[in-house]
Amino acid sequence: MEEELKNLIKVLVFTIISVSYCYYLPPRIKSGLPRFLSVSPILALFLVLPLFFSTVHLSFITAFFLTWLANFKLILFSFDKGPLVPVPASLSRFLCFTCFPIKTQQNPNPQTHSPVLAFAVKVAIFGVLLHLYDYKKTLPPVLLLGLYFLHMYLEIEIILTLLKVFVSISLGCDLEPQSNKPYLATSLQDFWGRRWNTIVPTILKPAVYKPMRQVSERRMSSDWALYSGILVTFTVSGLVHDFLFFYLTREMPTGEVTLFFMLQGACLAAELAVKKKTTVTQRWQLSPVVSRILTVGFVFLTGSWLMIPQLARSGVVEKYINEGLFLVSFLKHKFI
Repeated sequence: MEEELKNLIKVLVFTIISVSYCYYLPPRIKSGLPRFLSVSPILALFLVLPLFFSTVHLSFITAFFLTWLANFKLILFSFDKGPLVPVPASLSRFLCFTCFPIKTQQNPNPQTHSPVLAFAVKVAIFGVLLHLYDYKKTLPPVLLLGLYFLHMYLEIEIILTLLKVFVSISLGCDLEPQSNKPYLATSLQDFWGRRWNTIVPTILKPAVYKPMRQVSERRMSSDWALYSGILVTFTVSGLVHDFLFFYLTREMPTGEVTLFFMLQGACLAAELAVKKKTTVTQRWQLSPVVSRILTVGFVFLTGSWLMIPQLARSGVVEKYINEGLFLVSFLKHKFI
C-alpha cells in the first residue's frame, strides 16, 4: 500500500509537469507534424506511467485516463482538433480536460434525485456482488462470468460518478457519460454508438473514423467508405484495448481482444448494410425485447469467447476482485 501511494504521487507529479508543458509550449508551435513531434515525448511517457503500479486498479485507471484518453486528445490537439481546441483558459482546466472525459459546455444542469438514486442503487448492487464472492466456489461458471462483467461495469460507473461530482464542484463542468443503459441496446449500432462507453466514439470519431472515411471516399463509393471507416475504427479500438489488457496482465497481447473488436466492427457494418435494404428491414422487424436479447447476448458471448480467457489465464480477474475486497475491508476498518 505504501509503495503504491509513493508511485501514485510520482505519477501525479509527472502528469502535472507533462500537461503543463503541453499547455505552455505546443500551442506556440504550428499545428500538424511540428506540434505532434513536440508532444510525442509526452505521448511516450503516458505509455509508460501505468507500469509504475503493481495493483490492477491503479494500472487500469492510469492507462484509461492517460494512455488512452489523454494521448488521443493530445494527438487531436496537435492537429487543432478535439476537445482541447480552443485551448482552455487556465492550466487547471487544461489539465482536467486532457485527463478526464469532460464535456466542453459549462454550467451543467443541477443534479436531480434520479441520478442520486441510481448511484445509490449501483452501490447497493456492488455491495451485494462483493458478498456473493464468498460463495463463488459454488456458483455456476456462466453466472460467475456474468458477475465479473457486472463487477467491472459497476466499479467504472461508481468511480466516474464520484469524479463527476468533483469536476462539477471544482470546474462547473460535466463529464461525458460513460454509458447509457447498454442493456437496453436494440442493435450493435445502438450499443456501440450510443450506449456503451460513449467516451470512445467521442474520441475515435474525429481521430480515426472521419479521416479514414474521407480518404476512402476518394477511391470507393460512399457506402464502402462508411464500412471501411467502421472496420478501421474498431481495429484501432481493439489495439488500444490490447494495450490496456497488457497493463492489466503484464503479458504480451495474444490478439484475441483486437479480434473481438474487429468482429464487432464487421458485424456492425453488415448490420448497417442490411438496414439500407428497406425491403428487408420492413419484412424482418423484431420486437425491442428480442432485439435487446440478441444484441446484448451477442456482445456477451463474443466477449466471453475472446476477451475473458486472456484475463482468466493471467489470474488478473482474481487479483482485481481481491483488490476490491481488500479496499472495502480497509475502508471498513478505518471509518466504521
